[in-house]
Amino acid sequence: MTTWLTIGILFTFAAIAFVIYRWGNVECIGVTPVRTFTFIAILFTSGLDVGLIMFPLTEFAGYADLNASPEYGFTNPLAIEFGFWAFLIWAFYFLTCFYFCVIEPRVKFFEIPLIKFINNLVIIGTCAFTAYLLLTNLPWYLPEMGDGETIVSSFYLIVFVIIAAAVYSSTSIRYVRILSLASTWLFMALILIMWAGAFLSEGSGVGEFFTTFAMIGDYFGNIHHFVLPMNDYHEFYLFWWFAWSIMIGQFTSRFVGGLKTYQVLIAMMVFPSLPIAVWFTVLYYYSANEIATTGFYNLAMVVVGITFVVNSLDSLIRLYTDNLNLTVERFGKTKYILGNIALMSGLTLLFKLDFLQIQWVGALAIGLILACFGYILATKYKKVAAIERSPKENKIDFSKIELAN
Repeated sequence: MTTWLTIGILFTFAAIAFVIYRWGNVECIGVTPVRTFTFIAILFTSGLDVGLIMFPLTEFAGYADLNASPEYGFTNPLAIEFGFWAFLIWAFYFLTCFYFCVIEPRVKFFEIPLIKFINNLVIIGTCAFTAYLLLTNLPWYLPEMGDGETIVSSFYLIVFVIIAAAVYSSTSIRYVRILSLASTWLFMALILIMWAGAFLSEGSGVGEFFTTFAMIGDYFGNIHHFVLPMNDYHEFYLFWWFAWSIMIGQFTSRFVGGLKTYQVLIAMMVFPSLPIAVWFTVLYYYSANEIATTGFYNLAMVVVGITFVVNSLDSLIRLYTDNLNLTVERFGKTKYILGNIALMSGLTLLFKLDFLQIQWVGALAIGLILACFGYILATKYKKVAAIERSPKENKIDFSKIELAN
């Protein structure tokens, strides 16, 4: 698996370099373009899930334990966390976003029946894994509802309601902008509240925040360590990012509103990384100074995490139902909602039973990426080589999102 992952990573970065060299100044226009801020909000909230909110506080101590994991010794725990979630790996999303916006309309690789089937297995599996992550983290963040370790019936009910809400919101694309902007602003509010709780109530002030924030700079001095998997846990993260990469690229490519290719790369790598850096800085300060987050802060993180999950599931459910023609128009809203709730709930339980693993899903995604490249070389090389612009039928019309179903 490690060799397969290494091949996927090296190919991805080589392909990114070629895309910027060949099509760096091409104006990227999706089928439903939106303004840049909305695009970034859609990207950020669709491309991340509850793990961003709930994982770091449980991970910092592990990254600091060099006796158990000496491979982390080259930098500090905050830089490690940032490296697992931000900057370089967002380039995965850029490559697939550009491909689906500019190249796929000419190639139509993902319309081949077998490829479409495998791609939707990846989407559905990752969708269920997102719900599973929320389920497994709720005991830690809501210990008042249980013993802090066991998944009780209340947690299953919460996840079921969240799945139902996401399925309902996926019935209309108009909810995308509302969910994405709401998730973004709620996340910013959470950062501000917890920042104030840590740096003001503890009497540390702004200076201590910037001192802690500066620790992330060590990531950029050691960025080469994050390219290939440094251990099994990093490998898990990288497979997880690959599992997301195709579907997030396919989804976000719809909304690109005229940015040039190099600007899309910058937007995808820089803008999501800034709030992630601030958020992780705040959480690391809590962890390093042993400041309790029980009660209000944990509840606030759960609320924002739930919003992220609804947003992510909404995007992914809409994607696979469109791809497989399992739409509201075809089956009606009632059958659509009940069918997708049953599917997502069942697969979430399969992850809980360790019947599925996200590494398998990520490996499938790498296979699709490499197969697509081979297909282009074998059958569509001249057509792709001649590309000089986004598809002619895609026009910059920001009103389309209002008219979409």
